[in-house]
Amino acid sequence: MLKMVASPDQEHPKKAIGWAARDTSGVLSPFNFSRRETGEKDVAFKVLYCGICHSDLHMVKNEWGASTYPLVPGHEIVGVVTEIGSKVQNIKVGDRVGVGCMVGSCRTCDNCADHLENYCPKLVQTYSSRNFDGTITYGGYSDIMVADEHFIVRIPENLPLDGAAPLLCAGITTYSPLRHFGLDKPGMHVGVVGLGGLGHVAVKFAKALGLKVTVVSTSLKKKAEAVERLNADSFLVSSDQNEMQAAMGTMDGIIDTVSALHPLVPLIGLLKAHGKLVMVGAPEKPLELPVFPLLMGRKLVAGSCIGGMKETQEMIDFAAKHNITADIEVIPIDYLNTAMERLVKADVRYRFVIDIGNTLKASS
Repeated sequence: MLKMVASPDQEHPKKAIGWAARDTSGVLSPFNFSRRETGEKDVAFKVLYCGICHSDLHMVKNEWGASTYPLVPGHEIVGVVTEIGSKVQNIKVGDRVGVGCMVGSCRTCDNCADHLENYCPKLVQTYSSRNFDGTITYGGYSDIMVADEHFIVRIPENLPLDGAAPLLCAGITTYSPLRHFGLDKPGMHVGVVGLGGLGHVAVKFAKALGLKVTVVSTSLKKKAEAVERLNADSFLVSSDQNEMQAAMGTMDGIIDTVSALHPLVPLIGLLKAHGKLVMVGAPEKPLELPVFPLLMGRKLVAGSCIGGMKETQEMIDFAAKHNITADIEVIPIDYLNTAMERLVKADVRYRFVIDIGNTLKASS
Protein backbone atom coordinates (compact mmCIF):
# COMPACT_ATOMS: atom_id res chain seq x y z
CA MET A 1 0.00 0.00 0.00
CA LEU A 2 1.40 3.40 -0.96
CA LYS A 3 2.01 5.82 1.89
CA MET A 4 0.91 9.38 1.14
CA VAL A 5 3.54 11.98 2.00
CA ALA A 6 2.52 15.62 2.17
CA SER A 7 4.55 18.05 0.11
CA PRO A 8 6.33 20.89 1.92
CA ASP A 9 3.70 23.32 0.63
CA GLN A 10 0.89 21.16 2.02
CA GLU A 11 2.58 20.96 5.42
CA HIS A 12 3.51 24.65 5.37
CA PRO A 13 0.98 26.42 3.18
CA LYS A 14 1.62 30.05 4.23
CA LYS A 15 3.78 31.67 1.57
CA ALA A 16 6.49 33.86 3.05
CA ILE A 17 9.33 35.99 1.79
CA GLY A 18 12.51 36.82 3.59
CA TRP A 19 16.26 37.12 3.27
CA ALA A 20 18.50 34.11 3.80
CA ALA A 21 22.15 33.09 3.85
CA ARG A 22 22.87 30.10 1.60
CA ASP A 23 26.41 29.28 2.73
CA THR A 24 29.24 30.27 5.08
CA SER A 25 29.99 33.42 3.10
CA GLY A 26 27.19 34.92 5.16
CA VAL A 27 25.82 36.92 2.22
CA LEU A 28 22.04 37.30 2.49
CA SER A 29 19.60 37.59 -0.41
CA PRO A 30 15.84 37.30 -1.07
CA PHE A 31 14.34 33.90 -0.30
CA ASN A 32 10.86 32.48 -0.81
CA PHE A 33 9.67 29.83 1.63
CA SER A 34 6.60 28.63 3.54
CA ARG A 35 5.35 28.91 7.11
CA ARG A 36 3.04 26.36 8.69
CA GLU A 37 -0.68 26.93 8.67
CA THR A 38 -1.95 28.60 11.83
CA GLY A 39 -2.63 25.77 14.27
CA GLU A 40 -5.23 25.80 17.03
CA LYS A 41 -2.76 27.22 19.57
CA ASP A 42 -0.80 29.35 17.08
CA VAL A 43 -0.56 33.07 16.56
CA ALA A 44 0.30 34.44 13.10
CA PHE A 45 1.54 38.00 12.74
CA LYS A 46 2.77 40.42 10.15
CA VAL A 47 6.40 41.23 10.92
CA LEU A 48 7.05 44.98 11.03
CA TYR A 49 10.55 45.14 12.51
CA CYS A 50 13.36 42.72 13.31
CA GLY A 51 16.54 43.53 15.19
CA ILE A 52 19.95 42.30 14.09
CA CYS A 53 21.71 40.48 16.93
CA HIS A 54 25.45 39.79 16.93
CA SER A 55 24.60 36.09 17.09
CA ASP A 56 22.92 36.47 13.67
CA LEU A 57 26.35 37.38 12.32
CA HIS A 58 27.93 34.26 13.83
CA MET A 59 25.12 32.06 12.57
CA VAL A 60 25.05 33.21 8.94
CA LYS A 61 28.76 32.32 8.75
CA ASN A 62 28.37 29.09 10.76
CA GLU A 63 31.02 30.27 13.21
CA TRP A 64 29.43 28.22 15.99
CA GLY A 65 29.06 25.10 13.81
CA ALA A 66 25.29 24.96 14.35
CA SER A 67 23.93 26.54 11.16
CA THR A 68 21.60 24.90 8.65
CA TYR A 69 21.24 26.50 5.21
CA PRO A 70 19.30 28.20 3.79
CA LEU A 71 19.27 30.24 7.01
CA VAL A 72 16.79 33.03 7.67
CA PRO A 73 18.12 34.84 10.78
CA GLY A 74 16.32 37.06 13.25
CA HIS A 75 15.11 36.53 16.81
CA GLU A 76 14.10 40.07 17.76
CA ILE A 77 10.79 40.05 15.91
CA VAL A 78 7.80 42.36 16.41
CA GLY A 79 4.60 42.99 14.52
CA VAL A 80 0.80 42.90 14.54
CA VAL A 81 -1.38 39.79 14.86
CA THR A 82 -3.27 38.81 11.71
CA GLU A 83 -4.70 35.41 12.69
CA ILE A 84 -5.13 33.25 15.79
CA GLY A 85 -5.94 29.60 16.34
CA SER A 86 -9.19 28.41 17.90
CA LYS A 87 -7.59 27.66 21.28
CA VAL A 88 -5.56 30.86 21.66
CA GLN A 89 -6.67 32.50 24.92
CA ASN A 90 -4.82 35.74 25.62
CA ILE A 91 -4.06 37.28 22.24
CA LYS A 92 -6.40 38.71 19.62
CA VAL A 93 -6.12 39.92 16.04
CA GLY A 94 -4.61 43.41 15.95
CA ASP A 95 -2.46 42.96 19.07
CA ARG A 96 1.16 44.13 19.07
CA VAL A 97 3.36 41.11 19.71
CA GLY A 98 6.86 39.75 19.44
CA VAL A 99 8.92 36.58 19.29
CA GLY A 100 12.37 36.32 20.82
CA CYS A 101 15.00 33.59 20.76
CA MET A 102 12.77 30.53 21.10
CA VAL A 103 9.59 29.13 19.58
CA GLY A 104 9.30 25.74 21.28
CA SER A 105 10.21 23.54 24.25
CA CYS A 106 9.05 20.20 25.65
CA ARG A 107 6.77 21.94 28.22
CA THR A 108 7.13 18.92 30.58
CA CYS A 109 10.69 18.96 32.00
CA ASP A 110 11.68 20.54 35.33
CA ASN A 111 13.03 23.65 33.60
CA CYS A 112 9.83 24.19 31.64
CA ALA A 113 7.79 23.66 34.81
CA ASP A 114 9.90 26.38 36.47
CA HIS A 115 9.22 28.83 33.60
CA LEU A 116 12.79 28.33 32.32
CA GLU A 117 11.97 27.15 28.81
CA ASN A 118 15.27 28.69 27.69
CA TYR A 119 17.11 25.86 29.50
CA CYS A 120 14.89 23.06 28.20
CA PRO A 121 16.99 20.19 26.72
CA LYS A 122 14.57 20.13 23.76
CA LEU A 123 14.52 23.89 23.18
CA VAL A 124 13.49 24.94 19.67
CA GLN A 125 15.26 28.14 18.71
CA THR A 126 13.63 30.71 16.47
CA TYR A 127 15.86 29.96 13.50
CA SER A 128 18.19 27.23 12.23
CA SER A 129 16.72 24.83 14.77
CA ARG A 130 14.69 21.67 14.32
CA ASN A 131 10.97 21.80 15.03
CA PHE A 132 9.24 18.85 16.68
CA ASP A 133 7.81 17.98 13.25
CA GLY A 134 11.34 17.72 11.83
CA THR A 135 11.27 20.95 9.84
CA ILE A 136 13.86 23.72 10.21
CA THR A 137 12.84 27.02 11.79
CA TYR A 138 13.17 30.32 9.93
CA GLY A 139 13.64 33.63 11.72
CA GLY A 140 12.34 37.15 11.52
CA TYR A 141 14.10 38.56 8.47
CA SER A 142 10.77 37.76 6.82
CA ASP A 143 7.29 39.14 6.30
CA ILE A 144 5.21 36.78 8.47
CA MET A 145 5.71 34.71 11.60
CA VAL A 146 3.75 31.83 13.11
CA ALA A 147 4.39 30.60 16.64
CA ASP A 148 2.65 28.88 19.54
CA GLU A 149 0.90 31.38 21.81
CA HIS A 150 3.11 30.28 24.72
CA PHE A 151 6.15 31.80 22.98
CA ILE A 152 4.48 35.06 22.01
CA VAL A 153 5.30 38.23 23.97
CA ARG A 154 2.70 41.00 24.22
CA ILE A 155 4.18 44.45 23.50
CA PRO A 156 2.60 47.28 25.56
CA GLU A 157 1.11 50.14 23.57
CA ASN A 158 3.51 52.78 24.87
CA LEU A 159 6.62 50.97 23.61
CA PRO A 160 7.60 51.82 20.01
CA LEU A 161 7.89 48.56 18.12
CA ASP A 162 11.23 49.35 16.48
CA GLY A 163 12.91 50.23 19.78
CA ALA A 164 11.26 47.31 21.58
CA ALA A 165 12.42 44.64 19.12
CA PRO A 166 16.01 44.27 20.47
CA LEU A 167 14.67 43.88 24.01
CA LEU A 168 13.46 40.39 23.04
CA CYS A 169 17.12 39.32 23.02
CA ALA A 170 19.40 42.04 24.40
CA GLY A 171 16.80 43.10 26.95
CA ILE A 172 16.05 39.73 28.50
CA THR A 173 19.72 38.70 28.27
CA THR A 174 20.66 41.51 30.66
CA TYR A 175 17.47 41.79 32.74
CA SER A 176 17.37 38.11 33.70
CA PRO A 177 20.77 37.91 35.44
CA LEU A 178 20.13 41.13 37.34
CA ARG A 179 16.97 39.55 38.75
CA HIS A 180 18.17 35.96 39.19
CA PHE A 181 21.44 36.80 40.95
CA GLY A 182 19.81 39.34 43.26
CA LEU A 183 21.55 42.30 41.66
CA ASP A 184 18.33 44.29 41.71
CA LYS A 185 18.27 45.98 45.11
CA PRO A 186 18.33 49.80 45.07
CA GLY A 187 21.72 51.14 46.09
CA MET A 188 23.69 48.08 44.98
CA HIS A 189 26.78 48.75 42.86
CA VAL A 190 26.85 46.89 39.55
CA GLY A 191 29.44 47.00 36.80
CA VAL A 192 28.57 46.63 33.11
CA VAL A 193 31.46 45.46 30.95
CA GLY A 194 31.18 46.57 27.34
CA LEU A 195 28.94 49.32 26.00
CA GLY A 196 27.38 47.80 22.90
CA GLY A 197 24.08 46.20 21.98
CA LEU A 198 23.82 44.32 25.28
CA GLY A 199 25.73 46.74 27.48
CA HIS A 200 23.71 49.88 26.81
CA VAL A 201 20.47 48.04 27.62
CA ALA A 202 22.03 46.59 30.78
CA VAL A 203 22.83 50.13 31.94
CA LYS A 204 19.24 51.25 31.32
CA PHE A 205 17.71 48.34 33.26
CA ALA A 206 20.20 48.68 36.11
CA LYS A 207 19.50 52.39 36.49
CA ALA A 208 15.74 51.78 36.41
CA LEU A 209 16.22 49.27 39.25
CA GLY A 210 17.88 51.98 41.32
CA LEU A 211 21.42 50.63 41.12
CA LYS A 212 24.71 52.46 41.11
CA VAL A 213 26.21 51.63 37.70
CA THR A 214 29.82 51.68 36.55
CA VAL A 215 30.59 51.02 32.90
CA VAL A 216 33.87 49.21 32.23
CA SER A 217 35.24 49.61 28.71
CA THR A 218 38.46 49.43 26.74
CA SER A 219 37.58 52.73 25.05
CA LEU A 220 37.79 56.09 26.79
CA LYS A 221 35.77 57.47 23.87
CA LYS A 222 32.65 55.87 25.34
CA LYS A 223 32.87 57.70 28.66
CA ALA A 224 30.73 60.67 27.65
CA GLU A 225 28.14 58.36 26.11
CA ALA A 226 27.99 56.20 29.24
CA VAL A 227 27.88 58.96 31.83
CA GLU A 228 26.18 61.86 30.11
CA ARG A 229 23.62 60.12 27.93
CA LEU A 230 22.97 56.76 29.60
CA ASN A 231 23.38 58.20 33.12
CA ALA A 232 25.94 55.69 34.36
CA ASP A 233 27.37 56.81 37.69
CA SER A 234 30.99 56.21 36.76
CA PHE A 235 33.27 54.85 34.06
CA LEU A 236 36.44 52.75 34.13
CA VAL A 237 38.95 52.20 31.35
CA SER A 238 39.90 48.56 31.80
CA SER A 239 43.48 49.12 30.62
CA ASP A 240 44.06 51.91 33.16
CA GLN A 241 45.62 50.07 36.10
CA ASN A 242 45.29 53.04 38.45
CA GLU A 243 41.56 53.36 37.80
CA MET A 244 40.99 49.64 38.15
CA GLN A 245 43.05 49.45 41.33
CA ALA A 246 41.09 52.29 42.91
CA ALA A 247 37.81 50.48 42.19
CA MET A 248 38.86 47.06 43.54
CA GLY A 249 36.38 45.45 45.91
CA THR A 250 33.60 47.97 45.29
CA MET A 251 31.03 46.08 43.19
CA ASP A 252 28.26 43.72 44.27
CA GLY A 253 28.07 42.24 40.79
CA ILE A 254 29.17 42.62 37.19
CA ILE A 255 27.30 41.90 33.95
CA ASP A 256 29.96 41.06 31.36
CA THR A 257 28.56 41.56 27.84
CA VAL A 258 31.82 41.24 25.91
CA SER A 259 32.01 38.57 23.19
CA ALA A 260 35.73 39.02 22.47
CA LEU A 261 38.68 37.44 24.27
CA HIS A 262 39.39 39.46 27.44
CA PRO A 263 40.97 38.93 30.88
CA LEU A 264 38.65 38.05 33.77
CA VAL A 265 41.01 38.47 36.73
CA PRO A 266 40.85 42.31 36.73
CA LEU A 267 37.05 42.09 36.71
CA ILE A 268 36.98 39.59 39.57
CA GLY A 269 39.17 42.05 41.48
CA LEU A 270 36.44 44.70 41.22
CA LEU A 271 34.00 42.51 43.16
CA LYS A 272 33.27 42.70 46.85
CA ALA A 273 33.34 39.49 48.88
CA HIS A 274 30.49 37.24 47.66
CA GLY A 275 30.36 39.29 44.44
CA LYS A 276 29.12 37.77 41.19
CA LEU A 277 30.60 38.09 37.72
CA VAL A 278 27.90 37.04 35.25
CA MET A 279 28.87 36.30 31.66
CA VAL A 280 26.26 37.02 29.00
CA GLY A 281 28.60 37.53 26.03
CA ALA A 282 29.81 34.46 24.13
CA PRO A 283 33.52 34.64 23.19
CA GLU A 284 34.47 32.17 20.46
CA LYS A 285 37.59 31.02 22.32
CA PRO A 286 37.85 29.89 25.97
CA LEU A 287 38.72 32.50 28.56
CA GLU A 288 41.38 31.96 31.23
CA LEU A 289 39.90 31.62 34.72
CA PRO A 290 42.36 31.19 37.62
CA VAL A 291 40.68 29.81 40.73
CA PHE A 292 42.63 31.61 43.44
CA PRO A 293 40.96 35.03 42.95
CA LEU A 294 37.60 33.30 43.44
CA LEU A 295 38.64 31.68 46.71
CA MET A 296 39.66 35.01 48.20
CA GLY A 297 36.22 36.41 48.84
CA ARG A 298 33.94 33.50 47.90
CA LYS A 299 33.29 35.08 44.53
CA LEU A 300 31.24 33.55 41.74
CA VAL A 301 31.62 33.46 37.98
CA ALA A 302 28.38 32.45 36.31
CA GLY A 303 26.66 32.44 32.94
CA SER A 304 23.17 33.42 31.87
CA CYS A 305 21.31 32.94 28.60
CA ILE A 306 18.16 34.94 27.83
CA GLY A 307 15.20 34.04 30.12
CA GLY A 308 11.97 32.08 30.23
CA MET A 309 8.72 33.31 28.72
CA LYS A 310 7.21 34.50 32.01
CA GLU A 311 10.32 36.56 32.76
CA THR A 312 10.51 37.87 29.20
CA GLN A 313 6.98 39.26 29.49
CA GLU A 314 7.92 40.71 32.90
CA MET A 315 10.95 42.37 31.30
CA ILE A 316 8.89 43.93 28.50
CA ASP A 317 6.31 45.21 30.98
CA PHE A 318 9.10 46.66 33.16
CA ALA A 319 10.60 48.33 30.08
CA ALA A 320 7.24 49.86 29.23
CA LYS A 321 6.79 51.15 32.79
CA HIS A 322 10.23 52.80 32.73
CA ASN A 323 10.22 53.84 29.04
CA ILE A 324 13.21 51.64 28.23
CA THR A 325 13.97 50.94 24.58
CA ALA A 326 17.14 50.00 22.72
CA ASP A 327 19.09 52.70 20.90
CA ILE A 328 18.68 51.76 17.28
CA GLU A 329 19.50 52.53 13.67
CA VAL A 330 16.57 51.56 11.46
CA ILE A 331 17.57 50.22 8.04
CA PRO A 332 15.82 48.98 4.88
CA ILE A 333 16.19 45.30 4.05
CA ASP A 334 18.38 46.12 1.03
CA TYR A 335 20.98 47.52 3.42
CA LEU A 336 21.24 44.21 5.29
CA ASN A 337 24.62 42.98 4.01
CA THR A 338 26.19 46.40 4.55
CA ALA A 339 24.80 46.41 8.09
CA MET A 340 26.39 43.02 8.72
CA GLU A 341 29.75 44.36 7.54
CA ARG A 342 29.40 47.33 9.87
CA LEU A 343 28.40 45.05 12.73
CA VAL A 344 31.71 43.18 12.38
CA LYS A 345 33.44 46.52 13.00
CA ALA A 346 31.07 47.43 15.87
CA ASP A 347 30.01 50.40 13.74
CA VAL A 348 26.51 50.82 15.13
CA ARG A 349 24.99 52.59 18.12
CA TYR A 350 23.77 50.20 19.34
CA ARG A 351 21.44 47.92 17.41
CA PHE A 352 20.40 47.69 13.78
CA VAL A 353 16.67 47.15 13.29
CA ILE A 354 15.29 46.18 9.88
CA ASP A 355 12.15 47.98 8.73
CA ILE A 356 10.50 44.81 7.45
CA GLY A 357 7.00 46.21 7.06
CA ASN A 358 7.91 49.05 4.72
CA THR A 359 10.87 47.64 2.78
CA LEU A 360 10.81 43.86 2.46
CA LYS A 361 8.11 43.38 -0.18
CA ALA A 362 9.43 46.15 -2.41
CA SER A 363 12.87 44.55 -2.32
CA SER A 364 11.72 41.02 -2.99
